[in-house]
Amino acid sequence: MKELQFILKASTVEQLFGKERSCLSANPAAETVFKRYFLEDRSQKSFLPVEPGAISYIVQPPLGKFHIALWLYMVEGADSIEKSPAPDTNRSGQESGLSFTICRAGGVRHIWTAGGVASGSDSESQTRNILDVYERFLTSEGLSIERNCMRTWFFCHDIDNNYSGFVKARWENFAVNGLTIDTHYIASTGICGTPVAEGALVQMDAYAVDGDVPLKYLQATTHLNPTYEYGVTFERGVKFVCSGNAHCLVSGTASIDNRGAVLYKGDVKAQTLRMLENIEKLLEDGACGMADLTMALIYLRNSSDYGLVAPLFASRFPGLPYVILEAPVCRPEWLIEMECIAMSAGAAL
Repeated sequence: MKELQFILKASTVEQLFGKERSCLSANPAAETVFKRYFLEDRSQKSFLPVEPGAISYIVQPPLGKFHIALWLYMVEGADSIEKSPAPDTNRSGQESGLSFTICRAGGVRHIWTAGGVASGSDSESQTRNILDVYERFLTSEGLSIERNCMRTWFFCHDIDNNYSGFVKARWENFAVNGLTIDTHYIASTGICGTPVAEGALVQMDAYAVDGDVPLKYLQATTHLNPTYEYGVTFERGVKFVCSGNAHCLVSGTASIDNRGAVLYKGDVKAQTLRMLENIEKLLEDGACGMADLTMALIYLRNSSDYGLVAPLFASRFPGLPYVILEAPVCRPEWLIEMECIAMSAGAAL
């Protein structure tokens, strides 16, 4: 199976549609398995098509001259692809449904889920309920969070006030499901983002794999500390091998040292360079490098810093699909964070 990733950026919804059509026309043998729209505001959602499959919508404004963006994940050569039905636009509460795409290839199932929100009075109860819904979905497929989930994304509205509740609920759920400091966690990003569903404080997307897939959890102990040392439960990254390719999924990474301290407070350029150094070390642990990157999402706390960091990414990654988003990181001192995916040919861990 061949995997293709694109990040399309536009100034209008109509322009984005045109870019997506061009992308699909240029890859007629590929089928979309996951989409995430990055919106400037909730109102843009009403102009987007209602589609089947794993599709996520999150308010994280693209920066620069862009007002909407799309991360498009496509595959060629899959044995089969199953998608959840398009939501019924007349059904009350439609936004709370978890959408999914299940792709089968080479004896392995790839399960993308998107748009997971749930009821609850605060971020803690909503996160607990979201994870319960996801657990039930995985169980219905004969899977579990502990065995099969490779990566999650959690978006917290007003992260400075809602992050702690999300962290607590995730820790409790993981402990019940056998995810502890003595076993393993999951690659993840926890970032500011506003769900389009009214009243939703937290939203989750996820990716799971079912099959004989060798994997290792990425560490860069010279540069980064284990996340449990400062009270959160995720892995710095994960590498797995399938379809003859190695995949490195790197969690949201910032300017931090191997004691968990924030480096270069107040200096976004210096934080950017340290962040990239940390990511490079994580990729090295997975026998990959920056040249193997297939996509990246960059999150800025302050949109005013865009002019300082955008030239650096444009010069260093001229051909890489990426977008810079306004999305505060979980610690106020962190000015920038980045997540990425790298792929390379080969079956070795």
